[in-house]
Amino acid sequence: MENPRPASGKDSPASEKSDGNGSPGRGSRSDFSKAEGNGSSSGGGSSTPSWLLIVLILVIVFIVLNNPFKAETMVDFHPWFTQQVAEDNVKSLVIQGTKARGQLRKPTNFTPPGQGVGREIDKFSVYFPTEDDQKEIVKRLQQDRDPLTGKERQFVRIEGEAPPDRSGLMWATLLLPILLMVLIVWFMMRRARDQFDGGILGSFVKSPAKRHDKSKQRTTFDEVAGLESAKYELQEIVEFLKNPEKFARLGGRIPKGVLLVGPPGSGKTLLARAVAGEAGVPFFSISGSEFIQMFVGVGASRVRDMFKTAKENSPCILFIDEIDAVGRIRGAGLGGGHDEREQTLNQILTEMDGFSPNESVIVLAATNRPDVLDPALLRPGRFDRHVTVDRPTKKGRLEILKVHTRNVPLADDVDLEAIAKSTVGMSGADLANLVNEAALIATRQDKDKVEAADFEAARDRVLMGARREEVITEKDKRMTAYHEAGHALVAWLTPQADPVSKVTIIPRGRSLGTTQFIPEEDKVSYSESEIHARLAMTLGGRAAEKLVYNDLTAGAANDLKQATRLARMMVTQWGMSDRIGPVFFQSSEEHPFLGREMSEIRDHSEATARVIDEEIARILRAADEHAYSLLSTHRNELEKLAEALIEREVLSVKDIEELIGPRAGDKEKAVSTSTNGQTSRASAGYVDGEARTAAAPASTGDGPPSHHGEGG
Repeated sequence: MENPRPASGKDSPASEKSDGNGSPGRGSRSDFSKAEGNGSSSGGGSSTPSWLLIVLILVIVFIVLNNPFKAETMVDFHPWFTQQVAEDNVKSLVIQGTKARGQLRKPTNFTPPGQGVGREIDKFSVYFPTEDDQKEIVKRLQQDRDPLTGKERQFVRIEGEAPPDRSGLMWATLLLPILLMVLIVWFMMRRARDQFDGGILGSFVKSPAKRHDKSKQRTTFDEVAGLESAKYELQEIVEFLKNPEKFARLGGRIPKGVLLVGPPGSGKTLLARAVAGEAGVPFFSISGSEFIQMFVGVGASRVRDMFKTAKENSPCILFIDEIDAVGRIRGAGLGGGHDEREQTLNQILTEMDGFSPNESVIVLAATNRPDVLDPALLRPGRFDRHVTVDRPTKKGRLEILKVHTRNVPLADDVDLEAIAKSTVGMSGADLANLVNEAALIATRQDKDKVEAADFEAARDRVLMGARREEVITEKDKRMTAYHEAGHALVAWLTPQADPVSKVTIIPRGRSLGTTQFIPEEDKVSYSESEIHARLAMTLGGRAAEKLVYNDLTAGAANDLKQATRLARMMVTQWGMSDRIGPVFFQSSEEHPFLGREMSEIRDHSEATARVIDEEIARILRAADEHAYSLLSTHRNELEKLAEALIEREVLSVKDIEELIGPRAGDKEKAVSTSTNGQTSRASAGYVDGEARTAAAPASTGDGPPSHHGEGG
């Protein structure tokens, strides 16, 4: 995502501040992820200072001047130099130890060794091989006549100098790299305004939060369907920001924080985007995982930088997605606390409501695990409001489907209300995926419009997985047919069970067959008789295998898992056991690494645990015997369903009615005592969980699959 420019106008009053030169002032730092211009400092981006250039020039001049032989050409002592001496062509000679430099009377050609082309030189330097050679040359140059030819020699000026001191050059060679390193570090540090705002450390400790740009993609509350109560809570905050005087008239103050709680895909982030689109103030977003780093203290620095910039653009809204990544209970879980995460959380607590409370930044956070959040984070004064974003009801699902099908051409046979009724337990993200899958299926078949059959195929694909094109043996196919027929027939003959929607033995996902159920209405409470009916239906496939084959397979593994979990909740949490009574026993399923208890807490004795196990076994045996007895009594109907499944592979409600008659209890439903509110939420959660595991592995082997129900 590109880093948006700070908003201007009424939507972002703070961003209109400037430094007087037309460039953005403090408001320009509102975008956490934007680079600091072209890297120049606030001093105007001037180049390297003149004093530093002068020092570099002096060093270079010093090195050059310390080379006394820079203008002379090094020549050979023999024969070139001795020949010039013999020809009386040496005008002057300056001797420094074993080396000398001199000047010729007239330029003479010199060809360096190994080169074919020479050049005329008038200045030279030469090394004396030995001290005797040096004395002989000096003596010969000082003579008035040449001892060999007897010719008169011209005067030669001979001088002696001490060898040059190379210590300055050595120090310059050592100090130059250090000077260059200091220059590089200084140049990099000058790009930063301070230690934690740009430059070397800026990209590491600076907050990566992004500012919402309304001009790119704006989401409004009109696009959020099925979440009326949550929208009301957030719309009030937006209204408060737009018109604070309306609420302050009676002494009201704006909430400091709002925590959105709900299962994955329920629309928490969508609500946050809607707030960003509706709010007339700057809106920043960040994920909780972006605070946590390997080094302790980095996360806290990012929190400080985030709130600092948010305050500069106040009033504003700060959205932290998946806050449970940083806001978990301190000092809990296996291994105790985590220094980096806890320091980051402490900084968030301080910024939200510490010694210097912040009244101008509203924190909006989202999580699907409120049970692991630290109590200090949840208290009023930090998160004043906790908004539950639950899965939508039938009315909400219908509104969501209307939103997602606005740009999808629908055929006349598409009934969105029927689709909403058949998608109990689906979240907003599930419904969006359903519409998209239906559109893709219609596109693959070159249709002009999306038909009802496409939605049906998309629902099967979403709940059960893609269809597997594989060949199974006739024995496995027949056993799978009896297994699924057992589920369907027990539910069909039990008035308290959810109505059967479809039975299929087509392999999908990781299962070989599926029996789908659709409640007649959205339920928030399940009675004891309904739960017993669900247990009998869940064990109906296993009972059919035992009745027909007098044998059991591994295909009932998932059925037993679901039934055992449901029976344990009846005994330990819902008070549906006469021997145990109306008692709630703790049953922790938290992993120690998830920030909760390191070990499971048992609040009952061994004797009570034995009674609990006995009651669970009794309930499961009773459900199994009831299912077996029901199938034995209606063996003919079981055979009809199984044979029809083998022949057709898919049976609808209409097909089942034609085979074995109408469903029991269609006109009158048994009335039984409902459980309390806590029980209803737990049971509804169980049914939701069952619907979400529709594509779970059926068994550990190649046996028939377990029942996968679709419930509310």
